[in-house]
Amino acid sequence: MLPGAIANLVEGLKSTDPATQEKALAESEKRLRGQEASEEEECKTKVNRTVINTRDSDMGNVETVNSDGFLAAWEEDAKERAKRRKRNERLANALKEKGNDAFRKGDYVTAIQKYTEGLEKLKDKQELYTNRAQAYLKMHEYEKAIGDCEWALKCSEKCIKAYFQMGKAHLALKHFSESRQCYQKILEIDPQKESLFKDCMSEVNLEEKRMNEEERALREFQSGKFTALSVKELLHKLDRPDQNILYYTGGIRVLTGVMKDCTEQTLFRTNDGFSIINDNKVIRQGFCAERKNTAEVDLSVSLLFLWQAVCTGNEENQRLLLTHPDMNVQLSKLLSSGVPEIQKETLALISLYSETENGRRLLVRHQDLTKWLQILMMFVNSPDARASSAVNILTDLTKEESFKTQCRIKFSTDVLPLFRQLLTSAKLVNQRALAHCIGIMGDLCADVVMRKQMADCQECWQACLKLVDECLPGGSTPEYQECLFAVLGLMMNLLLESSAAIQYFAVDISGRCMSLLSSKDGRIVTRAIGVLSRVLPASSSAIEEVVKGGVVKKMIKFLKAGGQITSNYAIKALSICTKSNSQAQEEVVKSDKRFGVLLKLLDSENEAIVGNAAFCLGQCLIVPGAATSLLNSNVVMILLKHAGGDATNTSVQENAAIALGKLCVAEPRHIVQLRELNGMAILNSSMKYVHSV
Repeated sequence: MLPGAIANLVEGLKSTDPATQEKALAESEKRLRGQEASEEEECKTKVNRTVINTRDSDMGNVETVNSDGFLAAWEEDAKERAKRRKRNERLANALKEKGNDAFRKGDYVTAIQKYTEGLEKLKDKQELYTNRAQAYLKMHEYEKAIGDCEWALKCSEKCIKAYFQMGKAHLALKHFSESRQCYQKILEIDPQKESLFKDCMSEVNLEEKRMNEEERALREFQSGKFTALSVKELLHKLDRPDQNILYYTGGIRVLTGVMKDCTEQTLFRTNDGFSIINDNKVIRQGFCAERKNTAEVDLSVSLLFLWQAVCTGNEENQRLLLTHPDMNVQLSKLLSSGVPEIQKETLALISLYSETENGRRLLVRHQDLTKWLQILMMFVNSPDARASSAVNILTDLTKEESFKTQCRIKFSTDVLPLFRQLLTSAKLVNQRALAHCIGIMGDLCADVVMRKQMADCQECWQACLKLVDECLPGGSTPEYQECLFAVLGLMMNLLLESSAAIQYFAVDISGRCMSLLSSKDGRIVTRAIGVLSRVLPASSSAIEEVVKGGVVKKMIKFLKAGGQITSNYAIKALSICTKSNSQAQEEVVKSDKRFGVLLKLLDSENEAIVGNAAFCLGQCLIVPGAATSLLNSNVVMILLKHAGGDATNTSVQENAAIALGKLCVAEPRHIVQLRELNGMAILNSSMKYVHSV
């Protein structure tokens, strides 16, 4: 390479123009590869030469010197380029922050300008492309947004943000297939983004459905379909200002009557029906009036009928109605209006939303639901269909975690006092709805915050016990029995907590449960045993009382009858009683001859039952003669199997090992069978458990 060429190449490498710099870099790499090839060829051709051309040799020296100079220059330039990139990265980051600041302020033009300046400094910075794409989306420049996302993916092929924004841009351009492909890529890159993927795909499906509906409605309108023409004509009449309230009420009723299917619903939307109705001064005043006269009540009921007709099965109309500014306040006001007709139709409208996943999400996102639990629970006092509608809505809403989070805010101050009142007046309210409501409160107790607040509330426990007391005489209605069943389930959930209130009421709670064990309703008996199994650990006094009350014989009776759920609760209650009460231990030995029931439970496939049965057996073996009564049984083999087994719950092995050790200590003749089964090693390892007991 000639000296002039090297100089030009070095100048190109130092250029501030990216295109010139890249061209020079490519040329230098090409020259280097050519030089290496030339040197190899020279080595081959010069071997065994007898004639040496001194002039050529001089030229070779020149080339060598020039090549060495070029390499040095190239290395120096590489260092310079690294410094320049570091400097440009600092400048690009500073410009990115300026762009972000402008974006947050809503100044998207400036944001785009700053991101562009940043890319001039560093053209392979992925964040600048995705940030600029986001700004382009705000400016509705969707093609430019897609272009930037494509560049971002060249920088980082797994950039989720690029696929997300490209999906949004394609959706805005009605490119539904391309939008879905972008969102599918997000899920492929990160399967943990499934929730985001579902939300995005739902948005695409809804938009595609909306567009298809509007195209169909337009075709039917253009074809002269009578109801389609009627929608536009009626909306035109309702758009007349300064008519009296009766005029608008009548028009709304007629409009409701022509809402036959999706076509009319869509034409209502595309002909500005929501704006015409919601922005009409007379309609708004009547609908939003705090204390409504007869005409305003009729208007409100008619309007609620219209919303139902417009929104039934039409997700886009549901969204537009719920996102109107007035609706965030009005729905809760209408529910609290005290006018039965208005409340009934408001509940019917809300049910349209709560019955579907998309509708519930709309409610959670666009409504302040902090008071809804309290408001809807108040309908339990209603003797009519409003009560069942309200609790059905609540049941649907509890499927949404966001609703539970909002419920926390007013739970202790507004909800619990109302709930206590409902429980204490159970004979006077709609008992079917009350039972449903109690079940909802039990579901809400899955939330740790609300469960703790309720478990700590002494008044709540008193109200629960009062409801149980009123059911004990046995003359209650089937509806009231459902309330009892529900409240026992609620108590079981609350007993997952440990609180002073639970300790205080443990004796009373266990006493009520003992009384319920004679119920003819097997479901209530099972839940009463479940409550016992959870409340007894909270109080030694409660254990003493139930043992005196004959709990051991009752539990043995239920265990003989079988039933896995009942057995699970019963053996747990029995193991708690035998842990610290010698009378309970002795009664088990008397009631369960040769431990037939416990041995049968040890063969259960339920690990919890096996673990508690082994624990209970181990406690009872300290009773004189108990271990001897098992000499001719297969207890050693059963316990050995569990002690050396691989149960998921380690307490199964521990309790079996302890029982096995106690068995051999109490009656050494069991050791003979243990040796025959080669189980001494397991017994020796179990002795650490025996000594620790």
